[in-house]
Amino acid sequence: MTKVELFAAIRRDSRLEGLSQRALATKYGVHRRMVAEALTSAWPQPRKKMPPRQSRLDPFKPAIDQMLWTDLNAPRKQRHTVRRIFNRLVAEQEMEGVSYSTVCNYVAWRLPLILQEAGRGPPPEVPIDQIHKPGVEAEVDFGDVWIDLAGVRTACYLFVFRMSYSGKAVHRVTASCGQEAFFEGHAHALSLLGGVPSGKVRYDNLKAAVAQVVGFARARVENQRWVAFRSHYGLDAFYCRPGKDGAHEKGGVEGEVGRFRHNRLVPVPRVESLAELNSMIEQWDREDDQRRIGSRVRTVGEDFATERPLLQPLPEEHFETGRVFQLRVDRRSQITVRSVRYSVPVRLIGYPVRVLLHASHLVIYHKGVEVARHERLIAKSGSRLELDHFLEVLLRKPGALPGATALDQARQGGKFTPVHDAWWAAVRKAHGDAAGTRALIEVLLLHRSMAHEHVVAGIATALKVGALTADAVAVEARKAAHGDPQPTTVEPGARPIGTPVQLPEDIASLTQRRLATLPVDTRPLPSVAAYDELLPSRRALAPPATSQGDAS
Repeated sequence: MTKVELFAAIRRDSRLEGLSQRALATKYGVHRRMVAEALTSAWPQPRKKMPPRQSRLDPFKPAIDQMLWTDLNAPRKQRHTVRRIFNRLVAEQEMEGVSYSTVCNYVAWRLPLILQEAGRGPPPEVPIDQIHKPGVEAEVDFGDVWIDLAGVRTACYLFVFRMSYSGKAVHRVTASCGQEAFFEGHAHALSLLGGVPSGKVRYDNLKAAVAQVVGFARARVENQRWVAFRSHYGLDAFYCRPGKDGAHEKGGVEGEVGRFRHNRLVPVPRVESLAELNSMIEQWDREDDQRRIGSRVRTVGEDFATERPLLQPLPEEHFETGRVFQLRVDRRSQITVRSVRYSVPVRLIGYPVRVLLHASHLVIYHKGVEVARHERLIAKSGSRLELDHFLEVLLRKPGALPGATALDQARQGGKFTPVHDAWWAAVRKAHGDAAGTRALIEVLLLHRSMAHEHVVAGIATALKVGALTADAVAVEARKAAHGDPQPTTVEPGARPIGTPVQLPEDIASLTQRRLATLPVDTRPLPSVAAYDELLPSRRALAPPATSQGDAS
């Protein structure tokens, strides 16, 4: 209940029921002074304003104003600095207990007002309302966002492309705000919008597009790849003023970044990959078509339906948005891109490769053939190593596998499963560490020619039947690839080596399968009795042993 409604209720009860002020105060839980005030007037009295807080600088403000007014007619190089004002106040006005920063804050606030009063200051910044024609103008901006990516709090960037007429916006989260992410954001947005704005698109002076700002004018030295990109799509770029002064020139997208961040990314989203988050964002963008901006009568989707036919058609040719690097593979079989190391097959050590860097992944080529593909790593000075790239070296150095960084990343990524570990432990116990590790590497080589799930199923089956060879795993993996039923996954340590195995009905032992193809052996069991009969006769024929002295 507002105060006006409370006064109305008190006056009504006093008039109709004749309640006293004490009874009214008890009924509504207020003081009798408020009851008396309500009976005196239907409108509450405005709340009294607190007197302004006194400052130790107040007695000296007229002196500071006088100095600033005097400076208006003084030579430019002989005007008061804040330090000079402070020293004069201390020496001439005997000012005490006032800090230098207090004087600085007052001068910074008062000087622009004095300049405006004297007619010498710049005119106030007043935003002018603009009208936007359908399908003509758009605005682009990046915003910082945080997400929980695979359980790790990670800083990412939100690309926003907003149509000025309808307010239709396309959002996309990327790992960086580099040129590749800038281009991919445009290509994605224009594809979803179904066309290109025919007028100007407003931008900040970001490095992905602007190489240099020329003075304080609108002239810009543009990045050459950006010139080619916007020429390909037919974009007409308009660059706002540098710094905060130019933010109001594209206020629509500035507000859109904040609106989307507060309404869609709070609380911080938890996702396993950026692809998962961007899929959610596309659904949110479709839902936002039903919202209304301010006091508009029509929704965002209805206004965009009006301007979509007015957009320019998209080009038929594809523009490569990735950034190209020419690098050489180092002795560790790795390359470094944007302070992050990525693995390459060991056969390419010392060779030049071509790297195509995208916003979320990168592809490595050698002589026009793709040799590696990695998900882009966000953290600097990190590494993204593929275990498969080092298998040829590990065959010669099996002792390096247990502590390899590539193996640890394969476990974290789910490529090296507990089934691999269980089979590895069993084969090492049976054949030794070196031979067992080499057998595991031979199994890992099967992943190059067979699907991951088929190899894992083959390892599980071979582990159940005690077949600790790479050939057995290959046979069972091929059976899985041809649709044969497979057993359930074996957990590490489920059965000690050497214990009897209870085979399911649909699994046959390899040893039993081989024995079943042999003919029945009807020969009697071998005997050594004939050799035992020869032993006495050989002792009888042997000459007696004599000493050397007797022989002489």
